[in-house]
Amino acid sequence: MTDRPVPAALRWLAALVALCVAAAAISGAVLYAQNLEQIRTHANAITGGDWKRGKTALRRYGCGGCHVIPRLAGANGQVGPDLTGISSRATLAGKLPNGPAAMRLWLMHPQHIDPGTGMPEQGIDEATARDISAYLYAH
Repeated sequence: MTDRPVPAALRWLAALVALCVAAAAISGAVLYAQNLEQIRTHANAITGGDWKRGKTALRRYGCGGCHVIPRLAGANGQVGPDLTGISSRATLAGKLPNGPAAMRLWLMHPQHIDPGTGMPEQGIDEATARDISAYLYAH
């Protein structure tokens, strides 16, 4: 086998293909970021909360000790339900129609809604419930 030099046209073609692949990857990343931002903005709007504060509140209340919570480091609890995709579920806690007001009510007073449920009363106020709801609907 002999080592022949790669023709210049083939080198240009390879460079062009590499450039196209890089451009496609960058475009995909930009579209993903824009979509995620739209989802987060919508979640904030429908809940009246702030998803960033919700993330902090989820950590503060230790929610990840019982639940799997998407994009929350260490939130891999197996006691309560996995909260991934909660925004697309029909019901919350198996009883409430899924919506921002019901989510807020459940977070604030789970024992009033379902006495004896494993979800404890944590003294979550309305503003914090809105923030946690925003996070959960945004992820």
